[in-house]
Amino acid sequence: MPTSDTDPVAVIGASGAFGFGIALRLTRAGVPVAIGSRDLDRAIETVERAQAAVPESICIPHDNAGAVRAASVVILSVPFRNQSETLTNLKEALRPGQLLIDSTVPLAAAVSGKATRMLGVWQGSAAQQAQEMVPEGVRVVSALHTVSASSLCDLEHPLQQDVLLCGDGRADKREAAELLERIAGLRCVDCGRLEMSRITESLTALLISVNARYKAHAGLRLTDLPDRLER
Repeated sequence: MPTSDTDPVAVIGASGAFGFGIALRLTRAGVPVAIGSRDLDRAIETVERAQAAVPESICIPHDNAGAVRAASVVILSVPFRNQSETLTNLKEALRPGQLLIDSTVPLAAAVSGKATRMLGVWQGSAAQQAQEMVPEGVRVVSALHTVSASSLCDLEHPLQQDVLLCGDGRADKREAAELLERIAGLRCVDCGRLEMSRITESLTALLISVNARYKAHAGLRLTDLPDRLER
């Protein structure tokens, strides 16, 4: 379980804005992060940026496969257009028992369309596509679709948001929640099986539209729920 201060979490796509924000918030919470990028030089540059923002951070640069091999939990934070290629390239690195937290959103921006529109995914959602592509025994949970890169990267911005988790195993969602709730202000909500990610992923497009209109970094907070996911 990725709750010790010595067990790194891999962030694949950490050189992008969203992945960098997740890496910043995790390392600020005392979680070591294996920074993954297709290009090792970009990973090194990302580590330098993270350490400038959070001097006490523990970040280690890797190519994507090296980051996956270094961790038991992997956060996939790449654009939808790169999801399939990235997972194909990681098939030899991913191993049974690993937890893959998929934050991919099939926005139309992936094909030069509007970011407020969604693409149809044959499997039903990006997370279900990920589950189909990973080796047998890799557990997939979808999460983080309603948390913006802008709010994550602004360390002065209080989050106070819910993270909507979808997955086919309760224990998998609990493990994801134990990690993500180490980030101050995030509360995880169990939204059901992985097939529900087709709905949670689409909320990204909704929030992009809302935030553009209000010039804000709004997230979601559900009412009348416990403070924490049931353990």
